[in-house]
Amino acid sequence: MTRRLFGTLCGLVFFVNFGRVAFAPLVDPLQAAFGVGPAAIGTVTTLVWVGSAVPRLPAGYLLTRVRRERVVLATGGLLAVAAAATGAADSLLTLRIGGFVIGLASGVYFVAAIPLVGELLPGQRGRAVGIHGTASQLAAVLAPGLVLVFLATLSWRYTFWFLAVAAGLSTLTLVHLVRRHPESVPTPPAGERKFTAALGHWRVIVAGTAFVAGAGLVWQGVFNFYVPYLTQAKGLTLSTANSLLTLVFTAGVPAFWLSGRLADRLRHVPYLLGINAGFLLALIALLLADSLVAIAIATALLGLVIHGLFPAIDTYMLGTLPAADRTSAYAVFSGVALLLESMGSGIVGSLRGAGYAFDTVFSVAAAGLAALILVLLAVWVIGVVPTGSPAPTN
Repeated sequence: MTRRLFGTLCGLVFFVNFGRVAFAPLVDPLQAAFGVGPAAIGTVTTLVWVGSAVPRLPAGYLLTRVRRERVVLATGGLLAVAAAATGAADSLLTLRIGGFVIGLASGVYFVAAIPLVGELLPGQRGRAVGIHGTASQLAAVLAPGLVLVFLATLSWRYTFWFLAVAAGLSTLTLVHLVRRHPESVPTPPAGERKFTAALGHWRVIVAGTAFVAGAGLVWQGVFNFYVPYLTQAKGLTLSTANSLLTLVFTAGVPAFWLSGRLADRLRHVPYLLGINAGFLLALIALLLADSLVAIAIATALLGLVIHGLFPAIDTYMLGTLPAADRTSAYAVFSGVALLLESMGSGIVGSLRGAGYAFDTVFSVAAAGLAALILVLLAVWVIGVVPTGSPAPTN
């Protein structure tokens, strides 16, 4: 039953992430449908990700009062309702509200579900988080194709009505499993009712944020401008640039699976430092690439390394934080890290608007990331960074 519950969560997370990524390929159709420009629809996509970041800290407090599986079930229901409403949107305002609530449901889901997934297989947290992340990443890869099918055969609205039905069915399946087999759901650790206790683990939270937010901020700036970078700085065609963007996310599918398994076997901090260094080298390779083959190789490496960072950092946090405060402390970490990462695209956009070339902006980003890695290496060597341990158990 534990495996069935885990499999159902993997199915639900596919649709949770689908809701976040479905808006990107719908930008042009939504402009035409509502008679607005790219800036107006841009606010919709921004609200999706703002909605995903904003509720994470409040969700951490909620999880000290409500069992994790109940919060997960509530987010599934909220996602189904929000998707149905978004599909029926008749104004830009209702579309924005729908997008924000879809993002909100996803943000609360991840805060509640990732610690729960880790508890389902406590001796293989990295593997569990990696498989769960693989299911999420599949949505990013398959969403553009599914959206195109709906656009070609029906309309953009059916993308969200499909999501509403799928999320609703996944949630009902999860309800059935939880009610019939409550013993399969891990019992919350004793003491997991004190949200303020999470702040006592500030060293772990700061370390986790540093390991992921620097690379994550650079990544947000790179991938959100990847297509214009490749067309303007590298001279590629629009279709080729879009294909390479797809390659970035496709590379993330095996990355989640492989990195989760490695996180169970390797020492956490050296592994995280290695991933950050690998991402830096891949970014430098992209900047130096001057042929399509070289650009494609650098693109695949970028996607492989950066998506490998996410299960690795989750495994580190879940394995290093004590059981009693794990959920609330993870929520604090997740909210702060995502907020910092989300600034990446705004920073790149502002610098581009000020007239700086893409290569200059990304080179400065690489230099900043290199400095951060050296600082993290130094504080780890002197013993400041909490280390955790591979394959943690309760």
